[in-house]
Amino acid sequence: MYIKKARVEDIDRIAEVEAACFPEKEAASAERIAERVRTYPEGFWLGFDDFRQLICYAGGPVTMEKDLTDEMYADPSCHTADGDWQMIFSVCALPDHRHQGLGTWILNRAIREARSKDRKGVVLTCKEPMISFYERFGFVNEGLSESEHGGAPWYQMRLVFDEEYDLVHQFDVSDIPEENMRMFNSVFWGGGVDI
Repeated sequence: MYIKKARVEDIDRIAEVEAACFPEKEAASAERIAERVRTYPEGFWLGFDDFRQLICYAGGPVTMEKDLTDEMYADPSCHTADGDWQMIFSVCALPDHRHQGLGTWILNRAIREARSKDRKGVVLTCKEPMISFYERFGFVNEGLSESEHGGAPWYQMRLVFDEEYDLVHQFDVSDIPEENMRMFNSVFWGGGVDI
């Protein structure tokens, strides 16, 4: 699998994945996705399989606002390229590709990129059964969100980039296994052992 940023030619396929992953009331329309991709293509992480088929994605704008609101879903102009908070509207994998770690992989990429751009953190909303999944990444459950998106109850989850986060995540995992081994060796063995 490989990850890339969204382009206009990806819009229809993103919309298909969105429709397959969310109930109709919650799924963004193809038109809404097109507006988002045209406004903030850098806010999408698209995961493709070996056959160049889109199988998962994560996406959302960057804002100065610290809370995810329903207005953000409707108005892509909320995006501020140098904003403080990376919002995530969707983390989804096609149903026949779930439970393979794709959501973890794509969300880790979004988190790493947000951190590298000196954001304050990442904010998303999720349904109650997904809270523990996001807590594994360090997100904190802030309780029920004010969002009424799609008529469902949502919980706001926040990951703050601070000194504690940096200490825990100073050994970010790379997509390249050899880099992980080099990093491990340099930290724990002073770089003297090459496995």
